[in-house]
Amino acid sequence: MSHSTQPSPNQGIIEFLNPEQLHKNPAFTQVISVSGPAKTIYVGGQNAVDAQGNIVGKGDIKAQTQQVLANIREALAAVGAEPEHIIKWNVYLVQGQSLREGFAAFQQFWGSRPNPPVITMLYVVGLANPDFLMEMDVTAVVPLA
Repeated sequence: MSHSTQPSPNQGIIEFLNPEQLHKNPAFTQVISVSGPAKTIYVGGQNAVDAQGNIVGKGDIKAQTQQVLANIREALAAVGAEPEHIIKWNVYLVQGQSLREGFAAFQQFWGSRPNPPVITMLYVVGLANPDFLMEMDVTAVVPLA
């Protein structure tokens, strides 16, 4: 089993596990366990909307994914968290959109950080606005001192 731990003395522990019986994919981790004192952050569904409420990248899944990820980064920063604290992504992609193009934007955002989060990806018929091509929500965990 592939196993990575982010321990901190007297703090919470986040374990990233890839059991040998499950497929190993470098894009995501199969199981993440959190124990000890930690702050859990839930970021609600983010769409490709800028701070002024304008839809960014109409018809462009890559541009929308980049805006969604920028929104997630800002939401996390508001509570003192960083992208590397994300342990769970939920991705909702409108049917007919390219998962590959959206994932390319995600890979650029994630970079070479170790221990990718667990991911659930769903194709949906539509989202709250017909111009939205995708939506993401995340769960993050920050070990406490």
